[in-house]
Amino acid sequence: MTATTEGQGDLRIGEVAYRVGVNPKTIRYYEDIGLIPEPVRRPSGYRSYGPEDIDRITFIRRAQRFGLSLDEIREVLGYRQHAQRPCDFVLAAVRRHAAEIDQRIAALTQVRTELGDLIDRAADDTDAPVRYCHLLEPTQGPPVR
Repeated sequence: MTATTEGQGDLRIGEVAYRVGVNPKTIRYYEDIGLIPEPVRRPSGYRSYGPEDIDRITFIRRAQRFGLSLDEIREVLGYRQHAQRPCDFVLAAVRRHAAEIDQRIAALTQVRTELGDLIDRAADDTDAPVRYCHLLEPTQGPPVR
């Protein structure tokens, strides 16, 4: 079964890409990996999309924005295809992604603190002999990772 039937959609890939804010290659990729059904072809050979295709691509992009992988999105779409609610699955995926972001924020906060220390040291060590830059030479602090 295809995403649209003649007359229902009639949007070309460039128009869909513009409306959704993606590159046409992205839409073709989603088709290649089965995230969106292959569309009807016009007699000219151009793909023809409808509103349901725009909705599905918009959903995929939004799910990606919130950290779901393409495999996870495929699973969510499978739930929908079987008329099941994927909310528990989505919640677990979003919680995992939130935890990953918290870990990255903690790591970035640590790096920011270290950068502030380097800035503070800049004025103090201008005459010290160094092999490279005195700001990047080892100090009494924790080892560089």
